[in-house]
Amino acid sequence: MLTNINPKLPMRNKTATKAFYLGQLGFKEAGDYGDYLMVTKDNIEIHFFEFKDLDPKENYGQVYI
Repeated sequence: MLTNINPKLPMRNKTATKAFYLGQLGFKEAGDYGDYLMVTKDNIEIHFFEFKDLDPKENYGQVYI
């Protein structure tokens, strides 16, 4: 039986992503591997990979929590 899922989302700027998820949403850092970031809160873990050329207006990646 599957019990959890860890979405993997693109990020343009790791510093901004960390500030938002850790500072604004209360997540904790689970791992920082250069161009790869993992954050966690309660039973949720989200992974981010660096994608500097990401255009948010053309990106449909999203996760509902």
